[in-house]
Amino acid sequence: MEIHYPAGVKPKQIAPKKKASEKKPRVLRVAAGNRGMDFESAINQTNDYYAEKGLCLITKRPTPINIVSVDYTHGPKITNAYFETQSTTDYNGVYQGHYIDFEAKSTRIKTSFPLANIPPQQIAHLEKVIFHGGIAFFLIHWQAHKEVYLLPASYIIEFYHKKERSSIPYEEMKKNGYLIKEGYRPPYDYLPVLEEVFLK
Repeated sequence: MEIHYPAGVKPKQIAPKKKASEKKPRVLRVAAGNRGMDFESAINQTNDYYAEKGLCLITKRPTPINIVSVDYTHGPKITNAYFETQSTTDYNGVYQGHYIDFEAKSTRIKTSFPLANIPPQQIAHLEKVIFHGGIAFFLIHWQAHKEVYLLPASYIIEFYHKKERSSIPYEEMKKNGYLIKEGYRPPYDYLPVLEEVFLK
């Protein structure tokens, strides 16, 4: 059936649907501020895997939040709060009777890891862990190189106190750190390296 349009009115052109093969693939972009969180998520998945297999029990410490105000009109809802300065490290737990305490850090810089990323209270906390016989280390994620290194906390503490540099060079970390194998499950299998470095 033919449709007659009023003078001056043109029919709306409907573009033909694109086939699935012609559609542009969606690219998911990760905001710069979330890259460290992605690394943290991978460490959480690794720890969950270890717990499922009964290998160890490592948990993430919650970040302390200071609540300023709460709205109770439709049930309690925090309307204003801020993160307090974290006084200790990200993770702690037990592995084969040993106390484990470590911090996970991520950097986008290619050539060095800034020591400014480590607050003094974390250094002080890890010094106490080592003093009491615990195992303390850092997991450093180099985004540009797509590598993760385990660094004993004692090495970073010494570097921190010497204050010869404001950052640890990438090549220095490669020389003194231990590369963590990346995989699917777990994402970063750090237990074999932990055993090699601290328990042999």
